[in-house]
Amino acid sequence: MANSSSFNHCHTVITSLFLFSFLLTIFLFNKRALEPTLYFYRDFFPQTTASHISLPDFTLTDSEEPLDSVTHQPISQNETIESKTGDDSRNMVVSTENGNDPDGGVESGEDLSYNSTNVEVASENEKDPGGDLGSGEGLSYNSTNVEVSSENDKDQGGSLESGGDLSGNGGDILMESLKSCDLYKGTWVKDEEYPIYKAGSCPYVDEAFDCQGNGRKDSDYLKWRWKPNDCDLPRFNGTDFLTRMRGKRLMLVGDSMNRNQFESMLCLLHEGLPDKSKMFEIHGRRITKGRGYYVFKFVDYKCSVEFVRSHFLVKEGVRINSQGSSNPTLSIDVIDKTAGRWKRADILVFNTGHWWTHGKTARGKIPFLNLILRQVLNKKIWKIPFVNLILYPVLNEKWKNYYKEGDYLYPKFDAVEAYRRALRTWGKWIDKNVNPKKQLVFYRGYSSAHFRGGDWDSGGTCNGETEPVLSGSILNNYPVKMKIVEEVIQEMKNPVILLNVTSLTNFRKDGHPSIYGKNVSAGVKVSTRRQDCSHWCLPGVPDAWNELIYATLVQHRVSKS
Repeated sequence: MANSSSFNHCHTVITSLFLFSFLLTIFLFNKRALEPTLYFYRDFFPQTTASHISLPDFTLTDSEEPLDSVTHQPISQNETIESKTGDDSRNMVVSTENGNDPDGGVESGEDLSYNSTNVEVASENEKDPGGDLGSGEGLSYNSTNVEVSSENDKDQGGSLESGGDLSGNGGDILMESLKSCDLYKGTWVKDEEYPIYKAGSCPYVDEAFDCQGNGRKDSDYLKWRWKPNDCDLPRFNGTDFLTRMRGKRLMLVGDSMNRNQFESMLCLLHEGLPDKSKMFEIHGRRITKGRGYYVFKFVDYKCSVEFVRSHFLVKEGVRINSQGSSNPTLSIDVIDKTAGRWKRADILVFNTGHWWTHGKTARGKIPFLNLILRQVLNKKIWKIPFVNLILYPVLNEKWKNYYKEGDYLYPKFDAVEAYRRALRTWGKWIDKNVNPKKQLVFYRGYSSAHFRGGDWDSGGTCNGETEPVLSGSILNNYPVKMKIVEEVIQEMKNPVILLNVTSLTNFRKDGHPSIYGKNVSAGVKVSTRRQDCSHWCLPGVPDAWNELIYATLVQHRVSKS
């Protein structure tokens, strides 16, 4: 009896110690700033800052009827982020395109199909600008300085008062500075001439990004513009942009972060149109997160701006398991089914990364024990190292059998290596199918998310943020997957311009929809349980990404040869 009592006492002590250790592990690590999927590999890769990627050495012929463009010059009330002191990161977790529910919370049963037939829209008997380029059309590159003539054409998309134009000697100096300037190393400065378009003025911002329309009261986050250290970006001129795009197709391909940028581009161009009825979606569709293909036509310029949804840039599929139910798969060696559309574009802007985490790529149902622990802890338990290493494969059986190469379905596979192989598949497709003399390719890098105290589905928050991060380690965050992007681009034969926006988005913890991603009725309390801290309010940060594209086109002219 004594031995039995002693054994029971020993068993109780051991069990108590185990539970104490487990809870201590949870307490110590459950708020750690982890990047989903990549945490266990980060130590094996050097964390360097983005290097300057030189532009491809093509020549772009001068556009027809060039218009004035505007460059920013510092104004008296400009306030730079670096002029302040102190670490204001407030325990903010910065993740990169892994923050919010993929594509803004699209349900698994959403319509992923697209219309494969050609749609002809009769508008003044014009040919659909989406047609393939004729033999006489194309893009060329010119390394010499570009002169932009001025015939008193004013920027329809914004005031000219915040800077000078590009004509004359001042324009030449600007162009020279742009050619040698790293556009991605800089800071955000306060500019009272911003935003370029007013909140609520653009009909193409969907509900998820319409922060002011959804009740956000503060507006200082709208007044910031990106300022490279060694130059000024030309202010976005919608009319000039469309002139350079005459007869061309601009296509953004990727996940909901690229849709965020796509809507920004539409708003910038809409602001610059004198006759706004000459811009329309050819299928008559209203932009929502449920559809994956949009084509906006600009009648007077015979050009189009398009969005094609492709979460991974490689092929998504399904398999039937032994129980007869379907599970998703990802063929990392096969290009996405939408690639046929990519071929027809003259300028392509790609991205992927938002869906590249176990929780989103597996998309399996959460087992009962996992569900209970998540409810009790209000945390995503596999973010905790102990649970991630030991219990996750047990708790989530659908983590297995996801990545596929050829006919082989991997029981387990390193997500980082899968990302590398998928990007190489994309790179090989670009090298084989894109003509660098006629087409221009951008790849937009990671956009940082800012969550406090959790993740997109586990109580992470960012509401109440009203100004950018002023200092701290958060500004130096550069994820492993951006190193992979750089490596793949370096391996490619065709030139790709990297829009390396990671560093500039690190600053902007104030720019996310947070609790203002949904329009609620008057008097209804806004829920704070699930916040969007990865996408961006519009007007907002994606406008700067499009200004970077515009700055590139100012140097490298796009028109018919």
